[in-house]
Amino acid sequence: MTELEPLYLIKVTCMCCEQSFQTSRVRTSFKKTAKTDSDFCIHYKTVNPDFYVVRVCPFCGFSFTENFSDRLTPKHKHLYLDKLGKNWNGLDLTGERDWNEAMQSYKLALLCAQIKEEKDRVIAGLLHHIAWLYRYKDNKEQEKRFLEFALESYVKVFETEGEDVNNARLMYLIGELHRRLGNYQKAVLWFGRVINDKKIMDSAMIRACREQWVQTREDMLAAKLDLPDEMKEGGS
Repeated sequence: MTELEPLYLIKVTCMCCEQSFQTSRVRTSFKKTAKTDSDFCIHYKTVNPDFYVVRVCPFCGFSFTENFSDRLTPKHKHLYLDKLGKNWNGLDLTGERDWNEAMQSYKLALLCAQIKEEKDRVIAGLLHHIAWLYRYKDNKEQEKRFLEFALESYVKVFETEGEDVNNARLMYLIGELHRRLGNYQKAVLWFGRVINDKKIMDSAMIRACREQWVQTREDMLAAKLDLPDEMKEGGS
């Protein structure tokens, strides 16, 4: 019996040049998790499926994920071709990717999402994934930079489409990114909103917010910062 390779190919169509191409995905059986960080960043034991999320068209370079809306207006197509597509050098990122190629694919997708005026949640997800890629390399400066960009976009998502998304998860994530960036007072406020909102029934996110509320208190004590009154008794 032939041993399966970690990668397999799927066929997709570029929404810009409309040509079909194949791109790699990771088989489910090879997705082995080592640990998951508190902002949902997964660390994998072997092959990292996140390296293959972005589909990069080898013909025109337009890069997208399955979360992109499936239509490109003539205006956006013209903008893309003018800014990036006309200089595309035929780079092929459809096969196996290393960290550098994965990063290149995400930054291309981010540019395409911005040109295409994708929804804030799509842009926020790309920014957050770029921060994770820097985390894998322990590049704290760039990780922090992209976590700040991601946080800004997640707040926009909450303000513009909060009713249409998983509010508790989004609010938790905003709180957790604030905590990771050292904005402890804001982190406490966001975690508290989930914990104290009687309409929120997501028990997993309420529990996670309680845990990170406690973690934020510990972070503040470790940094020798003054605790807000509601934290002085050690619980929310």
